[in-house]
Amino acid sequence: MFGPAIRRLALALALLPAVPLHAAAAEVTVFAASSLTDALGRVAAVWEAATGHRVVLSFAGSSALARQIQQGAPADILISASQDWMDAVAGTGDLRADSRRDILANRLVLIAHGADAAPVTLDSSLDIAGLLGGGRLSMALVDAVPAGIYGKAALRHLGLWDSVAPMVAQSDNVRAALAFVARNEAPLGIVYATDAGVESDVSIIATFPADSHAPITYPAAITAQSHSPVAQEFLDFLSSDTARVIWRDFGFGVPD
Repeated sequence: MFGPAIRRLALALALLPAVPLHAAAAEVTVFAASSLTDALGRVAAVWEAATGHRVVLSFAGSSALARQIQQGAPADILISASQDWMDAVAGTGDLRADSRRDILANRLVLIAHGADAAPVTLDSSLDIAGLLGGGRLSMALVDAVPAGIYGKAALRHLGLWDSVAPMVAQSDNVRAALAFVARNEAPLGIVYATDAGVESDVSIIATFPADSHAPITYPAAITAQSHSPVAQEFLDFLSSDTARVIWRDFGFGVPD
């Protein structure tokens, strides 16, 4: 019997539209938020298998990717976890404005080390400092990286930020914040639900209320400097029925 991963890949390939192969293979370079690492890798692999083209993926925090593109880094497509950072790149004229679209959504969660950590009620009465027991709360950079910005905003909304701010350990991106909790170097962390879903050594113990932070959406766009002949094709594929199967499989929300 085929395993679940193979069956999902077979389904994704079956849903691919009939697209003629180009005469020669081409390449597209995609700068993407760290939280997309696993899912976008799968999406890219399916597209490569169907078209014969190559996708070069570079993952980092959205703030770092935005600055790199503004400084001339050779990206064809940017996928950000933040509208603000995408706005910043657009504001310096580094995007093709007519190519921008929202492709994904996510949720913000509180995680704990271990596969069977007990759930908590996430409201203004939660004693996060007590739960930490002298340890650290792992977060992405709270003033630069989207996951950290969303997390700080959510904690402020719940009236919890001031009590926990001195205990926050900040990382360059959300996957690094996840890794600290998975390695038990921090007892708790704030990440996206999709990140927690790829790590077996953490548990989601609470989901932040949707109204505690700005909506978590992922805009994508072609950069102004792109010369890839297949950039538009790959950008369109990100919202295809085939890709939507994969995004959902990894826990992302997709627009209707």
